[in-house]
Amino acid sequence: MIPRAALSNTLRHFSSSARTCVHISHIGKTPIPIPPNVTITQSQTSLEVKGPLGSTSVPLESYMKLAYPQENVLTIAVEDAEVKKQRSMWGLTRTLINNAVVGMTEGFTVPIYLVGVGYRAALEDDPRGTTNGGNGQRLNMKLGHSHNVYVPIPAHIKANVPSPTKITLFCTDKHLLGLFAASIRKWRPPEPYKGKGIFIGDEQIRIKSVKKK
Repeated sequence: MIPRAALSNTLRHFSSSARTCVHISHIGKTPIPIPPNVTITQSQTSLEVKGPLGSTSVPLESYMKLAYPQENVLTIAVEDAEVKKQRSMWGLTRTLINNAVVGMTEGFTVPIYLVGVGYRAALEDDPRGTTNGGNGQRLNMKLGHSHNVYVPIPAHIKANVPSPTKITLFCTDKHLLGLFAASIRKWRPPEPYKGKGIFIGDEQIRIKSVKKK
């Protein structure tokens, strides 16, 4: 006679119901609120967003489905969520459209902090003007080098220096804002022993202890 514990391991359980496996993007399925002062125009390959701060376009794949279940509410779906590429582009497209809506209405702001003895920043006129695609201003930073560091400000970026150790950047494009902030940070990345460097936003690092011989 087979013990009951062993019998339960030998039996296979079957179910008459079909097994369903549906992949859903938690980011992609989130609705996007559209403010009244934003106009959205859809074409076959892109989505144009116009707002008080300007206009921009977001590329759209052929399998993206846009709908308006309510007034001033946009939802995004794909033809087949089981396809990996469509599922990955689902959430990405939703994020790009939401960033475009926020950028054209409010814009994006990021603070940059200079942490270190003698680290200073100042906003001054660029002698080269707007010849290289800049807005006519540049950042003059003292970062512990033997020379000052000059960073021209692009035309799409607005910079402000409220204090010698703080820089505030504003842009309607979140991606371009992050790229320019990273280009400033690379001149003095935060180091983990003394905690000095250029910090973006609420960036933090873990301080390491010096190994003593």
